[in-house]
Amino acid sequence: MTTPGRGLHAHVLDTLGPAITAGECPPGSVLRTDELAQRFEVSRSVMREAVRVLESMRLVESRRRVGVTVRPTEEWNVYDPQVIRWRLAGADRPRQLRSLTVLRSAVEPAAAALAARHATAEQCAELTRCALGMVATSRGRQLEGYLVHDIAFHRVILTSSGNEMFARLGDVVAEVLAGRTHHQVMFEDPDPAAVTLHVRVAEAVREGDAVRAEELTRQIAVGALQELDILAP
Repeated sequence: MTTPGRGLHAHVLDTLGPAITAGECPPGSVLRTDELAQRFEVSRSVMREAVRVLESMRLVESRRRVGVTVRPTEEWNVYDPQVIRWRLAGADRPRQLRSLTVLRSAVEPAAAALAARHATAEQCAELTRCALGMVATSRGRQLEGYLVHDIAFHRVILTSSGNEMFARLGDVVAEVLAGRTHHQVMFEDPDPAAVTLHVRVAEAVREGDAVRAEELTRQIAVGALQELDILAP
């Protein structure tokens, strides 16, 4: 059944996208638009719209007289938030989480150091609000509330770095954090040490201490990788 207000092509994507990223339609598979339209009981124009979205993610390639071919995995836009969401929903979740968490560990410490140098007073205040929000929701199994503040905290770090490339990774980090929560790759309550580290990062950024901000953020990343060793080996 199509979710009201989402559109028919979204219904197709919700089925076809995960099938491709999970390997049910392996690279090199050729999908026929007419056959897909019949399968999903949608018009060819709706099917073409869905295919265009998949093409924009570089999951497939559409060619006249050939059909829709699933691209090799290495050609996919693995930074697309929807692709990340689909991959985290599949059987390859542990490897995906680890790959994305390693990316975070490489980027976020450097972003935190830059934030300590470039963050505005407003950004520092927002970072502190996010950290305090994490503290307030860190007990009592409030993981969804905690997630909101956690995502916002890391977005501010990336944005206040002043580096537009780092800032664009905000959606990627958001999907990683959401994936850990929604797929139960989290303890019932966040690790108290990790929560405290976020507060200390906010303090270091506010005080302009780039070295400390970088080191504390690296400790957060190491802790996240250690959690994966326990919860998603």
